[in-house]
Amino acid sequence: MQKTLVIIKPDAVQRRLIGKVISRFEEKGLEIIGLKMTTISEKLAKENYSIHNGKDYFEKLIKFMTSGPVVMLVLRGENTIEVTRKLMGATFGYEATPGTIRGDFAMSKRFNLIHGSDSVESAEREISLFFENGDLMQNKQSGVKWIYDDAV
Repeated sequence: MQKTLVIIKPDAVQRRLIGKVISRFEEKGLEIIGLKMTTISEKLAKENYSIHNGKDYFEKLIKFMTSGPVVMLVLRGENTIEVTRKLMGATFGYEATPGTIRGDFAMSKRFNLIHGSDSVESAEREISLFFENGDLMQNKQSGVKWIYDDAV
């Protein structure tokens, strides 16, 4: 099963959208195998978003991501990265389709509520930045067989 990192960003935390965001992933059938609330250090934010270093928005992104608490999730499931990114919606809230997290709750370019890994390689790197292997649940939840046609 594939894993991905999701960060519920400071704007979503301040707007008290944590439960609504998490419920989208749970209702879809993805397993939460890691969960924590923290404030990201500048060093970790720069490391996580290093691919954007040198772009005109990089410093603003780092300032935003370190401006308050975030909630970090590690999700597991089949095609988790693709499913998560579809649930998140387009990067800019005003362009996101209604029914997606950003489409329902975001308007801004920079304050776009949520981050999700964009590839298996990114997910592995990002998860290892924020979680130790022992922090993640290894067992499958009992209801998973009913999500992926494994029940009968």
